[in-house]
Amino acid sequence: MTARRRPRTLASRYARTAYLFLTPAILFFAAFFYLPIGNVVATSLRTGPQADQWSGLANFGQALADPAVRHSFLVTVGFSVLVVAGSIVLGLALAMVIDQPLRGRVAFRVLLLVPYLTSVAIVGLLWRNILDPELGVLNRVLAATGLPQQQWLNTAPLLTIAAVTLWQSVGYTMVLFLAGLQGIPETYHEAAKIDGADGWRRFWRITLPLLAPTTLFVSVMAVISGLQAFGQAYIITNGGPGDATDLSVFHIFNVAFRTRDFGYSSAQSVLLLMVIVAFTLIQLRAGRRAEVVY
Repeated sequence: MTARRRPRTLASRYARTAYLFLTPAILFFAAFFYLPIGNVVATSLRTGPQADQWSGLANFGQALADPAVRHSFLVTVGFSVLVVAGSIVLGLALAMVIDQPLRGRVAFRVLLLVPYLTSVAIVGLLWRNILDPELGVLNRVLAATGLPQQQWLNTAPLLTIAAVTLWQSVGYTMVLFLAGLQGIPETYHEAAKIDGADGWRRFWRITLPLLAPTTLFVSVMAVISGLQAFGQAYIITNGGPGDATDLSVFHIFNVAFRTRDFGYSSAQSVLLLMVIVAFTLIQLRAGRRAEVVY
């Protein structure tokens, strides 16, 4: 006797269709994301100019004890703190301004998005020329107005590249916060107005709590972007002056392509990936707890 075939449920057919459409994305991530990560992990366990000698976890121990690695990580954390704080504060402030019925707000929104749509290389070259102490446009403007010229890339280099990063990315965070603001029902604010709440109190009691998911997403993406930053340090300051802007990815790049120690640089990459994943999980956990409180 032949076994009776069980009829396919609608859910199973939907699942098969979903997996069919997901297959190209899965193959793409497997080829360009998961396989390279596996290759980096395998390389981190080897040493030598060609990374052909087994070393086990020696590269990881060396990285954890290396003062230069610790310094670059602390520089990256400081850079990320500046970028995250600036992204949240400036992005929310601009979104609240554009959310008002002002003339020309659509054009203003487009102008803010243009830097985000521009590559990091172009932005870096642009600001390196603007901030150049001798030939830069900014110092020429200061000289023309009788003000003293500044050494922009030497006085506060980390703050400078963080400001350039914010200039480029704040349009994206502004759009995210604007979408969150427009998703808040106006009836909440109307009810608060009837109860006598002023604008500041409505912001703290209504707007900010309801923007918690958007703020969480912005902060997570800003932390990941800040910890992975490379182009700003490479193009604008070249890690200097000294090692003041020696970000982690820039340090890994120098170890890999200037000292040709691919095993050691791969170990640092794996450690940085673990830090990024840990920070992301902590933020997500803290954000969910905050949403429960609200």
